[in-house]
Amino acid sequence: MANIKSAKKRTRRNARRTAVNNARRGRLRTYMKKVEAALAENQKTAAVEALKAAQPELMRGVTRGVLHRNTAARTIARLNARIKALA
Repeated sequence: MANIKSAKKRTRRNARRTAVNNARRGRLRTYMKKVEAALAENQKTAAVEALKAAQPELMRGVTRGVLHRNTAARTIARLNARIKALA
């Protein structure tokens, strides 16, 4: 355990940030699962609507530092390609 006051404060801060980031990451996963579920059921309109809802959330994750920019872009592109393949 840390002995220095600033190190103790840092561990408290890290614990708070970890909790917030885990919540954000879980929220992103929920949106992704909705798109995946619509794709699994071959429902194109539902998948498109789910992706429209998921895309701003993914980009918000980028601005909050939870995801890397290219990771979010790649994920959106792959989901979009899978939705187009349903047609």
